[in-house]
Amino acid sequence: MATDVTAAREIMNTPAPATPSTDTVKAPVFTRQRAFIAAGVVLVVAVAAFYGWRRLSPREGTDDAQVSGHVSPVATRVGGTVVAIKVKDNQSVTAGTVLVELDPRDYQLAVAKAEADLAAAEAAFRAASSDVPVTSSSARSGEQVARVATGNADAGLIAAAREIEASRAKVGSAEARLQETKARAVRAAQDLARLAPLAAKDEIPRQQLDAATADKQAADAAVASAEAAVREATANLQVAESRRLQAEGAVQQSRAQARAAATAPQQIAMIQARASGANAQVMQARAALNQARLNLERTVVRASADGVVSRRTVEVGQVVQPGQAMMSVTSLHDVWVTANFKETQLGEMSPGQRAEVEVDAYGGRRYSGHIESIAGATGATFSLLPADNASGNFVKVVQRVPVKIVLDRAEDAGTVLRPGMSVTATVYLR
Repeated sequence: MATDVTAAREIMNTPAPATPSTDTVKAPVFTRQRAFIAAGVVLVVAVAAFYGWRRLSPREGTDDAQVSGHVSPVATRVGGTVVAIKVKDNQSVTAGTVLVELDPRDYQLAVAKAEADLAAAEAAFRAASSDVPVTSSSARSGEQVARVATGNADAGLIAAAREIEASRAKVGSAEARLQETKARAVRAAQDLARLAPLAAKDEIPRQQLDAATADKQAADAAVASAEAAVREATANLQVAESRRLQAEGAVQQSRAQARAAATAPQQIAMIQARASGANAQVMQARAALNQARLNLERTVVRASADGVVSRRTVEVGQVVQPGQAMMSVTSLHDVWVTANFKETQLGEMSPGQRAEVEVDAYGGRRYSGHIESIAGATGATFSLLPADNASGNFVKVVQRVPVKIVLDRAEDAGTVLRPGMSVTATVYLR
């Protein structure tokens, strides 16, 4: 009993642990709450101020706007039959990519013919050039003939013999060319005879018959030209033989040798003129060969720029004409926005002002940009049938002026945007 009393007294005499006051515990919690509330108020005020500034800032907007870009038409420079199409619709291509191949056989034949014509022209030029020194030598020897008849006669006879050989060579070349042109004319006539009944039955295109007729006319003209060349070469050979007779007579008569020497300058001028004409023929044949090679190269149609193939209208087997559009290549790396603002909205608008574009597609995605330029006239001015306000029933209509807006990140936008997409454009005037 005494032990229990003693223990109770000890417990009563033991001081109780100190407990924190209510004010000390609640003070920090209240301070943090006020800080959070103040930060929230500041954030709300900032957001409200930002949106208020955007709403109240002077600007002009329009939904009459669309994405624009470069659309390059692909057309053939030469005519022919399409034998292969190397691309598909909506395929991405780079500059130089082969798009279409035409049948090259006609152009290969044209190249071969041009090469043969060039070889013939070069041969004629070499022959004409070789005649120049021969004629000059004959002229100098002709002057000596007046003093030494025998030596001058021998030189004139040698020169005449060389000229005869050259003339005979020209005659042979002209006759061979005549045979070749006659063979082509016969083939062209046969082709025309085969195609005429088919064209009458509408079994072949009229264009093919016209081409066969043109080939026949060209072949006939070539035959006539070759015949004229044979006559000219034969006449030249006769002239050369007459010169040889003159040279032989010059051996017997010094007076004839003196007359031949007197005509030497004119002969030299004639030969030089002939050589110049032959040189011109060489240059003309070389130009024709270059043109034929260029036409052969153009049978392979390539893309002129990077982009996406669109509006492909050509098919394998189709006969295309020079300048005919076959497809388009739409560039996606260089796009911009054409916004048609009302004329009443352009008062404070100028190039360089900040703009914002909201694309209808992709959930209203926005792009930033700036005005690059403003069109010099309204869109109605460039229309097919522009309005004529000089009529009695005039009604005033607010016109729209195209404004070009360039996107600040055109490359990133080009991977998403397509020319023709509808957008909403906003221009900030301040």
